[in-house]
Amino acid sequence: MNSQDYINREDKYGAHNYHPLPVVLDKGEGVFVWDVEGKRYFDFLSAYSAVNQGHCNPTIVEAMIAQTKKLTLTSRAFYNSVLGEYEEFVTKFFGYDKVLPMNSGAEGDETALKLCRKWGYEKKGIAENQAKIIVCENNFHGRTITIISMSTDPDSYSGFGPYTPGFIKIPYNDIPALAKALEDPTVAGFLVEPIQGEAGVYVPEDGYLKKAYELCKAKNVLFIADEVQTGIARTGKLLACDHEGVRPDILILGKALSGGLYPVSAVLADNDIMMVIKPGEHGSTFGGNPVAAKVAIAALSVIRDEKLAENAERLGKIFREELKKVQTERIELVRGKGLLNAVVIKPMNGKTAWDVCLALKENGLLAKPTHEHIIRFAPPLVITEAQLREAIEIITKTILEFK
Repeated sequence: MNSQDYINREDKYGAHNYHPLPVVLDKGEGVFVWDVEGKRYFDFLSAYSAVNQGHCNPTIVEAMIAQTKKLTLTSRAFYNSVLGEYEEFVTKFFGYDKVLPMNSGAEGDETALKLCRKWGYEKKGIAENQAKIIVCENNFHGRTITIISMSTDPDSYSGFGPYTPGFIKIPYNDIPALAKALEDPTVAGFLVEPIQGEAGVYVPEDGYLKKAYELCKAKNVLFIADEVQTGIARTGKLLACDHEGVRPDILILGKALSGGLYPVSAVLADNDIMMVIKPGEHGSTFGGNPVAAKVAIAALSVIRDEKLAENAERLGKIFREELKKVQTERIELVRGKGLLNAVVIKPMNGKTAWDVCLALKENGLLAKPTHEHIIRFAPPLVITEAQLREAIEIITKTILEFK
């Protein structure tokens, strides 16, 4: 079978809820992936930052194989010998009292929403069914019905109503708008992405997160950080919130928490928040399973031991500096933090960011547009400076030659 055969089979038997680039990947190692014909590419999407530790990271793979040979799933109907080890490891790693393990990033966000509402009723004294949560325009927190209810993207929410109530939508990076919304005494939480990834790697002004956190504290409102994409060293710190010294009341993690090997997400909080959830009020068959626990321990250990946050910080600066030097009207803006970056492309002659990504693919680098004019560049954090500079050459050459 060739690439087109694989694509045709997916089109025939799979739901058409994605629009992939026409490349069929068959193997991955480190920062590279290979298609079924054997062509090698730089991976500059990293499965939306799930593969921060590199494809098939051997440390994580070995941990996963060892545990799958011993015990895979018990459900939370019983204790197992691994979950407590992971819970102690991850809470100490991020500095919280408790963790509630789940599987996907969307499940992590849903868990945080439930936790916040329950805290609002039990601890803040909000009247039953009246709790509100502030969210930001152009957010992306997942695809469930409740999460799309807070979306402002018609592609995400159109045709899926009725929608879940209880959300106040304000502009991102707008402290006065947040202050005004916080005047409502029924607000229980503020859910925010430290950098809006799907919106196009929109980095807020310096000080935004810190000011937002302080406003929340003054109104007894929980500051909830969705670090599913920005966390686990991607932005040059362990968490994007660390750039401003902000410790979220509720922290949501996913994606690279497993290094891309397994669905693992987590919600972290201290006892006064987490303990409002009682037995039977939330859970998941697979959440906290032994394989996930061992994989997550290994994935976080790689981040720490290989100093991937420091690597992302150093190389991210090089990436932005070099691309800002490129002399072309095709590039309107380069922005980002660490190795989460975006290039804003000026559409010309009917050609959009999608067309640029197709040309990049032909030249051996995979990236994906977000919206018609933005390309996100997020390689695995194990990338070396030499590899990064080679990739920059491909990006530069492609954009300069693009007709």
